[in-house]
Formats: sequence, C-alpha cells, structure tokens
Amino acid sequence: MVNSKTILITGSKGQLGSSLKKISKAYNYNFIFTDKSNLDITNFDLLKEFFKKNTIDTVINCAAYTDVEKAEFKQNLAKTINHKAVSFLANICYKNNIQLIHISTDYVFDGNQDKIYAENDITNPLSYYGKTKLDGEYSIFKYNLNNSIIIRTSWLYSEFENNFVSKILDRFIRFSEVQVVSDEVGSPTNSLDLAKTILDIIPKIKNNQTEIYHFSNIGYCSRIEFANEIKNIIKSKVKLIPYIKNEKKIIRPKFSALDISKITKNYKIKNKTWQSSLNTHLKTNKTVYKYEF
Repeated sequence: MVNSKTILITGSKGQLGSSLKKISKAYNYNFIFTDKSNLDITNFDLLKEFFKKNTIDTVINCAAYTDVEKAEFKQNLAKTINHKAVSFLANICYKNNIQLIHISTDYVFDGNQDKIYAENDITNPLSYYGKTKLDGEYSIFKYNLNNSIIIRTSWLYSEFENNFVSKILDRFIRFSEVQVVSDEVGSPTNSLDLAKTILDIIPKIKNNQTEIYHFSNIGYCSRIEFANEIKNIIKSKVKLIPYIKNEKKIIRPKFSALDISKITKNYKIKNKTWQSSLNTHLKTNKTVYKYEF
C-alpha cells in the first residue's frame, strides 16, 4: 500500500536521482520523478503552477550543474541551476510547509585544512561551481524550513553516469598505463548508499530550521588510491602512474574528506567503508562496465 506522503525528486536522471528511482519500490511513498524536460525548476512561474497542481510533502533536490570546469565559463547557467532554482524551491517549500532535502557538495571548502571537514567548518570555495553551490545553501537558510536538511556529499559514483569509477574502468580497458591524480584527497560515496540514507531518514528529520549534514562512505583516500582499489578488486594488470595537476588550473579542493559522524549518530545510520561499498558496486555491475573479473 502506498503511503500518503508524496516525494518530488528533481534531477531524476542524474546519478543520485537514478539511484533513488532504482530503490524507490522498496519504500511506501508516492514518488514523482522529474528532470529539466518535464519540470524546469529555473522557471519560478512554472514551479508555482506545478506545486498548485500536485500535493507534495517532500522535495529531494538532486538537480545541479555539476561540470566543475565548464562552470568557470558557463557561469550564468551554473548560477541559475545551483543558486536561483534552489532559492525558488526553498521559497515554495516555505510557503507550503514542504520538507526540503537539498544535495550540496564538498566543493564549498577550499581543502586547506589538515583534518576532515565538519558541517560548521569555514567554507571557501575555489571554483565557480563551488561558489554557486554555497550560494544555493545560503538561499535555503533565508527561510526557516521545517524538517529540512542540506546534505553535502563528495566523490559520488554510480553505474548511471560518467564519474571517476566509470572513467577509470574505461581507461583500464583501453590502456596498459593510466595516469591518475595523486594530490587530491576526498571521501568516495556510493550513490546507492546516499539514496538509501535519504529515504530512510525522511520520517526521522525533526527540526524547525534547516540543518546541514555531511554524508559519504566511511574513510577517505587520494584519487590514485581510489584507482588502485578499483585495480585490485578487478585484478587488473594496468600500471598506475601518479601525477600532479598544473597548479594554475586547480579549481578543486586538494583535501575535502568529510566528517560524517553527525548524520550517522543522529539517525543511527549503518554506513559502509568506501572500500567495502566500492567492492559491492563493482561486483554487482560487471555487465554494466563490461569488465570481466
């Protein structure tokens, strides 16, 4: 039997949106999956009309402009999706007492501290992408939204879209030697684990103003350590070659590992290490990646 609660998911064709759709049948909610083709969240009038026609209890905003490098010269587009549209959603959720779960990023940090980032650590984005995501967070905090949260996540991967895991596997197939960045450190996140966490905690979120949480799998690693773990799991013979990016072009934080203790303690989440979750992901999706191991 379907619960009376209706959940709107924006950006449903991205990694997280696709993961939420994949596991949605396991939950007793009525889901509405939208993307830019059937709901333009950058158009305030269209948004208001949509919410008039549909009774929505919860919005999970997965929509985002996520191309970090292109955002530098497509600034208006990045700002419109990551900031303005978020402000529109927050406004509508406030006026209609709708729960909002917004997905943000580790790129709101500059990566200059030497310990994992907690929710209250100072933000200082290096990239325009990170700036627009931080501005999106600020636009939500202008409203006192009930039972609403912002979840910052990092290094998201899935079988649905281009990401670090899929790109590395593609290179493993095509080359005998693969260069991998060695000076970026972060927390890998299996998109399915984040999706499950979100749907599990929805009824448990009780607050009268928006709170920020961090979520990733347990632990952190460098990009080359991430690639090496993939190599070991699939028993590849490829040679990994570490390299450091041109300093002038760096627009990503060098260290952005997330402290996830707040969300795991508050909601009693049983999380997995990044190695364990990656292992499960690769062995479950052999046919997707067309890789024998």
